[in-house]
Amino acid sequence: MAVYAPKEVPEKGFYYHYKHDPDGAVNNYAYEVIGVGHHTEDYLPLEDVLMVVYRPIYEGEVYKAGKLFDLRPLKMFMEYITKEGKTFPRFRKISDEAIIKELKAIRDRMYAD
Repeated sequence: MAVYAPKEVPEKGFYYHYKHDPDGAVNNYAYEVIGVGHHTEDYLPLEDVLMVVYRPIYEGEVYKAGKLFDLRPLKMFMEYITKEGKTFPRFRKISDEAIIKELKAIRDRMYAD
């Protein structure tokens, strides 16, 4: 099996999903990208073998199911969404150091064990 090498992958760090409400809690729809994984089966289309591995920084269903990681096809993670006539990335990297500090503290509490 040949390993498919992508041209672009998300950097490790914190991201907001496009559903994030800036007037809500700092961690609503916040995620930490851990890295990119390669699916071990070779029957998938090339665009589906690469998965972004990330975890929620809020107590949603995935967290409540056992503090699981999320997986999303790289292509889908990196795509742009058009909603109500506006186009924006599905996930947006967070660069504000104050927000990152808050999210790290929340992450550390949530995943302490």
